This record gives sequence, C-alpha cells and structure tokens, in this order.
Amino acid sequence: MHIPDGFVSGAINSTTALVSTVALAISVTRTNPELRGQAFAVPLLATVAGFVFSAQMLNFPIGGGTSGHFLGAVTAAALLGPWSACIVLSVVLLLQALLFGDGGITALGSNILNMGVVAGILTYPLLRGLRAILPVGRKGYFLAAAVTSWTSIVLAAGCCAVMLALSGTSPLGLALPAMVGTHAVIGIGEALITVAVLTAVATARPDIVPAWAQLDSTPRPQGANRKVWGLAAAGLVLAAVLALFARPFASSAPDGLERVAEKQGFLAAASETPVWARSLFPDYRVKTVASEQAATGLAGLIGTMLVFACGYLAIRFLVREPGTRDPSNE
Repeated sequence: MHIPDGFVSGAINSTTALVSTVALAISVTRTNPELRGQAFAVPLLATVAGFVFSAQMLNFPIGGGTSGHFLGAVTAAALLGPWSACIVLSVVLLLQALLFGDGGITALGSNILNMGVVAGILTYPLLRGLRAILPVGRKGYFLAAAVTSWTSIVLAAGCCAVMLALSGTSPLGLALPAMVGTHAVIGIGEALITVAVLTAVATARPDIVPAWAQLDSTPRPQGANRKVWGLAAAGLVLAAVLALFARPFASSAPDGLERVAEKQGFLAAASETPVWARSLFPDYRVKTVASEQAATGLAGLIGTMLVFACGYLAIRFLVREPGTRDPSNE
C-alpha cells in the first residue's frame, strides 16, 4: 500500500505531511512518559521495527494476480501502545523511501498517515474496546488483535482511496470499493500474522505484554525488569532470517494498490523517475551483487539491521530513564 510519487497530488501530500508531522510530534510527546521506567521498551520497540520492516518485504499471494504484505501497526500497538506504533511505522516508512525506493518521498506523509496514524493510532480504541468486552484470557486478546488488525488494513486502504479521489487520480466510486475489497482479503493475512506474533511474545515473555491484555484472570508476574535482550535478539534473528532467506521467494505479483492502479488505468501516473533517485538499494537489491536472490536477501538483511538501529536510537533518545515497569501506571 506504499503510495509512489505521482499517485497523489502535491496539495494532498502537503496536507498529509502536515497532519502526519503533528501526529508524530504528539506520538513522541506521549511515548516519553508512557515508556519511561519500562526496561524492556528500548529493545522491544527496536525489535518490532526490524520485524515489521522484514515482514513487509514478504508479499503473499491472495489470488487474481495480486499480493499483499504485512503492515504491523496493530502488532506494534498491541505491545507498545498506539504512539509507539506510529513511531515504529514512521521509522520503517522513512527508511523504505530513502534507502529502497519503496513509497515516494513526496508521498511519505500520505503513507505515514495511512499506515502509522490511521492503522496504528485511530484503530487503537477498537482494540481496547474489543478487549474490554471479550472474555479474560489469551483468546480474547488475540481475537481483539485479529479483528483490529483486519480493520486497520481496510481503513488504511479506504483512506488511500480518498487521497486518490481528492487528487483526481481515480473517482471515489471506483477507487474505494476496489481498494477496500482487495485489502479486505489482504487483511485476513494481516490478522493471522498479528496473532502469530502476539502468541509468540505472550508465550515467551507474558510479563511484557500490557496488563490490559488480560492474558489470565490472576495477576501476571512482574518480571519486566528482567533483561529482555534475549527476546530482542531472537526477534532480530527471525527478522534477519526472513529478510535474507524468505524475501527472494516472496510473491512477485503486484500488491493491492498497484493492482487497483493497473485495473483502473492510473498506474502510469506514478513517476517513472522517483523524486528521490539516490536510493542505495532500489527495489530491495544490492546493485553490486550479480545473483538476484543474493542481492535481494542481502538488501533485506542490511535494511533490517538499519531499521533496528534507528528504532533503538530513536526510543533510546525518547526514554531517558529506563528502569523497572510501574504497574500502577497501566
């Protein structure tokens, strides 16, 4: 769902850039007090960022010559909260645009609005609301996350359709049903991956899952002061393996937005030459490596490490006083 240069008008991109900047500024302000004092915050956020990046590289087929990819906003929000989720997606989208040419640099604000603000922040009340009415236990938490993650994809797709319509790229009556219909199927994959990730985290370290998740009816052990770098290392290794070995075998079919653009005849609106033409790894490839699979895998590995490092530095700067988690603040 990464919007390239040319799909959205300059006026819309400027507006979404302003809105996204404000949302990101609020996210930074809110993340600082929310995560300060939580020892696991730095490694967990960096690991989630690295995983989201690597997982977004793996397009999966949904039929009809179309593919989709993981977004990860609800996964991040379910573990770290909506404001941190917005930061995670912003870091990922910025590096994707600058280093890999994935998503136009002029459309960065639009992409952050769709995937970071709409999918990460605006769907969070639904996640908490569903968790509140569903039975206590892991199944309730996972079901709430599954429904919300599916909804996040559909809402982000709808928002993208509105941008296309306001830009004069495609009429809303055509863009909206096409985008929502295609991404409703992609959202099923999003829900399955979200539940798989949350299941793994809840099994390995239930103490770092937010208390509102209500994994069980008894107070959970407060072990978040234990070192979590083991979990972070395992998550980073998994992300690196996905990027290095799985990316070359991902579906090459056009993603949901690209497929809609093909069918509705506005694919040519994308700029043939990106505004930012200095990407080090265009199309997720290391240009100096001859083997396509090796070039793609190596680019994915480098990207995963860079996103992890940037996520680590960003949250390390925001969370100035790491320590033990205070359950009274939950």
